[in-house]
Formats: sequence, C-alpha cells, structure tokens
Amino acid sequence: MSNKVRVTLLPLNQSFEVEKESQLHDILFNYGVEFPCGGHARCRGCRIRIKEGHLPITDPQKNILDDKELNDGWRLACQGSVQDNLIIELDQWKSDVLSDDSDFQFLPMDGLGVAIDLGTTTLAAQLVNRETGEVLAVETAINPQAKYGGDIMTRIDAASRLEKQNEMQRIIRVKLNEMILELFRSSNENISRLKRIIIVGNAVMHNIFCGIDVASMGYHPFEPISNELEIYKPSELGWDFGEDVSIEFLPGVGSFIGSDILIGAWAKKVIESNGIKVLVDLGTNGEIMVGNKEKILAASTAAGPAFEGAGISMGMRAATGAISSVITRNGEIIPKVLGSEKARGICGSGLVDAISAYLDDGSIKADGRFLTGESIMVMDPVVITQKDIRELQLAKGAIATGIRLLLKELDKREKDVEEVYLSGAFGNYISKRSSRRIGLLNFPQKKITTAGNTALLGAKMALFNKDEINNFYQIRENTTHLDLSMHPDFTDVFAELVNFPIKGEMV
Repeated sequence: MSNKVRVTLLPLNQSFEVEKESQLHDILFNYGVEFPCGGHARCRGCRIRIKEGHLPITDPQKNILDDKELNDGWRLACQGSVQDNLIIELDQWKSDVLSDDSDFQFLPMDGLGVAIDLGTTTLAAQLVNRETGEVLAVETAINPQAKYGGDIMTRIDAASRLEKQNEMQRIIRVKLNEMILELFRSSNENISRLKRIIIVGNAVMHNIFCGIDVASMGYHPFEPISNELEIYKPSELGWDFGEDVSIEFLPGVGSFIGSDILIGAWAKKVIESNGIKVLVDLGTNGEIMVGNKEKILAASTAAGPAFEGAGISMGMRAATGAISSVITRNGEIIPKVLGSEKARGICGSGLVDAISAYLDDGSIKADGRFLTGESIMVMDPVVITQKDIRELQLAKGAIATGIRLLLKELDKREKDVEEVYLSGAFGNYISKRSSRRIGLLNFPQKKITTAGNTALLGAKMALFNKDEINNFYQIRENTTHLDLSMHPDFTDVFAELVNFPIKGEMV
C-alpha cells in the first residue's frame, strides 16, 4: 500500500506526490506561502483554501479564522499535515528584491568579487569585475529561513527554543552557495577568477550564518555573544571553489545594529560629513544611524514587521495582488495593485499611503481612531482595521522616537539635520510625502533621499577596500550603540510621537 499522496496547487496547475504526514509548512514555503509568525498560528499569513480533500480544523485555526472562512475551506498551512490527496488554491507571487545599480568610486584590483546582502527576508548578490567596477550578474531570492518566522524575534525563538539554529545555518549557507554558482553560470565567467566575497547583514543573520548562538539576543539587553569579523575559506562552508577565495562576513556594533546599516552609512559617507545626516533602514527590522564625522549614534527598533505587512489583518509583502500605493485624485482615493490583478492584501507602502489619504480627508483622526465605524474598505476585499492603524502607529512612533532621541543625544533637533537617507526594502518604495504625513519622518520632504539598497552598495565598495584606504572599520569604531528602551525620555517622547500629526502642524 502506497504511503504517497498527491498535492495539486491552483492556479499554478502544479501537481506532485509527497509522503503522508508531510507538513504543509515545509511543502508550500517554496510556492510563495508566507509564514510571518513562524508557523505558530498567530497570524493569517499562511492562509490557503482546500478545494478538494480534507485538512482537519485544529483549535488554533478556530482562533484565527471565522466560521464562514472555515466552512468555505480556508485553513492555515502551518497547522496542516497531508493525510490524503489535496487540491489547494493559493496565489503564487513574485516579490521584487531590492538590488543596487549605483555608481561608486574604487581603485581597480585583480579578479572578480561577490557582494551579498543577507537580509532577514530577502537575499541579494552581485558579481563584480574588480578591474572595471562593472556588475556582471545579479541574483535575488527569498531567505529560506523565512519559513521559521517573518521577523527577527520569531527567528531567534525558532533558533533557540525550537533548536533550529543548525538547520537555519545549513539552509542559508546552501542557498548563498547556489546563488554564487548561478552568478557565474549566468555571466559565463570563470569561477577561478573569484578572489573575494563580502557578506553583510544584521547581527542575527550574522550569528546564524557564522554558527554563533543567538539565544542571548532574545532577551534584554539583546546583545550577541559575538559580532566580529568572520573570515572563511570555501571548504569551511562546504562551498566548492578555490581555497584562495576570502569570504568575509563584516561585523556590526552590538544588539541589532549589524554590518548592513554600518556599511550603508559608510557608503553614504556619513563619516566624512560636517553636517548631521540620518540613515534609516526600513526592512524587517528598523535601524537608525545619526551623526557626522565627529560622532555617530545608532539604534534599532522593533518596527519593521508592520511596515512589511506582518501583523496587519490583510498585510502581505510587496508582491502580486498587493495594494502598493494609494493616490487621491479630485477627492477620490485610488489604490494601485501590483501585477494588475485582483487585490488580495496590502503591503507596507500601500498601508502608509492609504492612512495618509484617510488622514487628509478626515476619515481617520490624529489619534488613529476612525471618524465612523471600525474599518475602512480600501479596495474590495481589502480593509484596514482599527488594530492595523494601531500597529502602524506603534511602528512609526518607534522609528520617529529613535530619531528624536539619537538627535537629542547629539544636542540636535530635526531642523538641524542636513540630509535623511531612507534605505532598505520598504524604505525604497514608501512615498516621502506619506511618510511625513503619518509622522514617520518629521523632516521637510526636500531633505529626504530614497537611497536604495545601501547595504549591497556598501558590500560592493568593500570588495575594493584595503586596510589603509577607505576603511569601513573607521565608521564602526566611531559608532556608539544606544539602547532606546533604557533611555529615560523614551516613554515621554514615544507618547508624543505615536499619534499622527495634525495637518496644519506638519513641518
């Protein structure tokens, strides 16, 4: 008697056999199903619809899905194991991963290099000719660790409490190796010319990749055991290319301030500036650096998940079917859906735009409450709830508070800032006007620059870095990490900035 069952995915029309008792969590991640809470049935991110076959209704699903949804066949993929043949309806989508095409100065060197931005959610790698600075190939992907959770703290919990760190290390090393090999296949370059690989990422990604226990980052003061430069030979990682290749995972400065934002600040020349500059990296985690050539302060905030759709009732990544932006024309609010398909959710940039528009027309008050009702329909069937607004207020309030407190430590205010760089996956797509309208960035719009993937840009620049010139480590030495949760003014400033600005009082 066969122990195999068949799973068919619609509208992909893909069908395959799996072992009975196989977990849908493991099967469906590769087909675009998200698991923002790490598979703990705390969100709706992995919702699927059973068209044929049977998937039992568990108690955790009853807490998330209403009776109508359950009767209509909706289930949480994280709660399912395959018992018989299934036909599952899901939406596969393509997420655009932010890469980089910026020009930069360099001194020519021999051979080829690979720059890698190892993000919590996404991965980006570029093959660079170190003689010309030309980018020869680009590879992007979703971080395979994302099936263990969409945010940093859930990922730490999976690594430590669920003892998944070794597996998370294995799959990210395998994935990056595959991406590097694909860079050479697609470019037709000879891998024997590879000389150097630079990897940047936040402290959790650094420690998981390097095999450093992340348990201590799950509780206050959230400090890693180590956040130093780690250098490898390919054989140490199981990567099959020349042993003369140097693989370097660059260090951070403590807590959640990793090499990704440090290298971004280095790329934007904060260390050379007379005026005060602010770099805000809005991805899965929110990281901030403020300063100039005299002093730099850095802090992290638990803000990213809301900006990337996690914790939002109909939130999702910026991908097919997501409302990605909202404009107002002649008093009419007009949403835009990625992929020109039926809306099925809203991503962070769309949420910020929508709330900005509803603040302008008075549907949402400065304290975040609706003028009437308990929700607003943005576009059928996508709604914004009171809880969604509160989640965004908490996220944007944390970022705004972080900037205010870092400036205060430098005896500065927002008016003293020369330039604000907005980087990261979310930062690249958010409307500058909308970010000001909701109080995320309390700066004049002309001072805000969308900076793209500064982490990847910095990693490329580091491929040419020598100890005696353009030293990345100088900015690390000049940067002090500030624990916002311990700042005596945090509660008061957060209470001031958590509400939305009154329109006539905006800077």
